[in-house]
Amino acid sequence: MRAAVRIPDAPAIVLVNPASGRGRAKKSLLRVRETFDERKYSASFAETSSRQEMQELARGAIAGGTRLLIAMGGDGTVQAVVEEAIGHEVAVGVIPCGGGNDFGAALGIPTEPAAAANLLLDGEVRAVDVARATTADGKSRIFLGGGGVGLDAETTRHANERYGGWPGRLRYVTAALHAYMQFQPISVKAEFPETGLTVDGEALLTASVLNTPTFGAGIRLAPEARMDDGMLDVVFLDYLRWGEILRLLPRLMINGTIPDSRLKRFRTAKVRLSADRACMFHGDGEIFGPAPVEIEVLRGGVNVLAPRAGKGSREQP
Repeated sequence: MRAAVRIPDAPAIVLVNPASGRGRAKKSLLRVRETFDERKYSASFAETSSRQEMQELARGAIAGGTRLLIAMGGDGTVQAVVEEAIGHEVAVGVIPCGGGNDFGAALGIPTEPAAAANLLLDGEVRAVDVARATTADGKSRIFLGGGGVGLDAETTRHANERYGGWPGRLRYVTAALHAYMQFQPISVKAEFPETGLTVDGEALLTASVLNTPTFGAGIRLAPEARMDDGMLDVVFLDYLRWGEILRLLPRLMINGTIPDSRLKRFRTAKVRLSADRACMFHGDGEIFGPAPVEIEVLRGGVNVLAPRAGKGSREQP
């Protein structure tokens, strides 16, 4: 892990997605502003109405010399800001206000917005990994937490559309149950170019690639994943019958875990996923494009503002 450095000097810009978390970001905005004022840390706040607007504002801020961008929203909001920050000497902070918040959780940032702002202003800058996915249509995008093909990509669609107003993990689990009703097992081939290894996954629910231990608001597929080791965790989840899923539901809702016996895990810096039928790849809860897809890690790809070791709810990275 790269050595931590001091927080950039003020001013910062806080880019707010007011719709995140069923409007939670907008409702929390006044208290977060007050937190910055109390700490005497100069920051401007900008509410955005679209991903494009958020990225344009981030791009302009960087060009104007701002060295700290804070994303106030969900994982998709953070992803949009990080896309602009990569390759620049800036740091990205996270005030989690969305439905998933897996990236913030991996950093150890609390979900209460004012507490998150306070913790960040006592924090330090660290370099963490980013994953880049190139889909079959030739388009490349980055993701921070998790992505994949299979049921989780279908779940993403339902979570964003039908269940967009539902809270946290309940949103993703309910969306997954909805997607499951019409889902057929998928077979996936994972090719690992660094080793020449090829693994065929037959009759799967999902084939996921994770940079963080969880995705989908705390579904814990890769508990050993770290964001500072230059590696990604590839996870195959076996197809589960309806009865198995019903038995797993309490466990999923309480701690987000799935029995290890139904999972196969691999660690790699690069992987190519292809499937036995047409399917889409998602990253951080957004559909990227069609498989086959190549995913690689960008080691230390972005600087983030994180709690000092021992100060957050977790100690990653």
